[in-house]
Amino acid sequence: MSSAIDLSVIIPIYNEEANLPTLYQRLTKVAQDLGVSYELIFVNDGSRDKSADLMKALAMADTAVRYVILSRNFGHQIAVSAGLDRALGGRVAIIDADLQDPPELIADLWTKMDEGFEVVYARRRKRPGESWLKLLTAKVFYRLLASITSVSIPVDTGDFRLMDAKVVHYLKLMPEQHKFLRGQISWIGFRQTYIEYDRQERAGGVTGYTYAKMIKFAMDGITSFSDFPLKLATFTGFTISGVAALVLIYALYGKLVSHTTVDGWASLMVSILFLGGVQLVTIGIIGEYIGRLSQNVKNRPLYIVDEEKKLDS
Repeated sequence: MSSAIDLSVIIPIYNEEANLPTLYQRLTKVAQDLGVSYELIFVNDGSRDKSADLMKALAMADTAVRYVILSRNFGHQIAVSAGLDRALGGRVAIIDADLQDPPELIADLWTKMDEGFEVVYARRRKRPGESWLKLLTAKVFYRLLASITSVSIPVDTGDFRLMDAKVVHYLKLMPEQHKFLRGQISWIGFRQTYIEYDRQERAGGVTGYTYAKMIKFAMDGITSFSDFPLKLATFTGFTISGVAALVLIYALYGKLVSHTTVDGWASLMVSILFLGGVQLVTIGIIGEYIGRLSQNVKNRPLYIVDEEKKLDS
């Protein structure tokens, strides 16, 4: 796919007024040093600070800057998708606004892509400034996801990457409500590779990625690319049924053969509670999948735009 613009950079924004000026300067310098035509697409995902005003000011001063202001907070992955829908570049980069991922690395991603790759993602070596709990849960999640999916989703990576326009084209054909972009990009295929880097501490502001959002994001990743939870629920059901059958045989043997009775009120109650818990968990797992199917069947738009600056405006 050919394009008059060489590079599009998509930046989802949620309460990042402290980082926007520096991010803009560094991204602009990177693009100018590369000597390519470019556009910076800032997507405001329901920020409550002055991020939207800063984006508008940057767009007024620089024709290479575009902005999209969503009507509310739709989530990081949807905000990135809104940027992808508008990207016109022959190559498209995704980067967060907190400056933990250095904009200067885009030049290295660009050079690596020149070797014939369609996707070059950034793999983290170190993640300073993040709690041990967040590091542990992230490590466990990505390795768990890799073990239960048939798609090879790279570990220790985020959304920071550079893609060819044809990859973006196929991403636009995947309108799932519960986005897991790094998994979708891996599913699309083509030639993909990575470069390693040391992630920086957040430059300013406070992260909007709470543990609740992380859990939701993990659920989106698992349910989008694996039916392992459903298989696990089925296996657990058969296992418990087998154990129950053995207990029934034992009880019948005691009653009819050895003529003994077994005092078992406590064990009976524990068994009932255990089975009830398993049933509720299984129903919950099935409900998660059905709920996601329901969201997609409704065919609502992924996001609603309140205001935007288009290329010719």
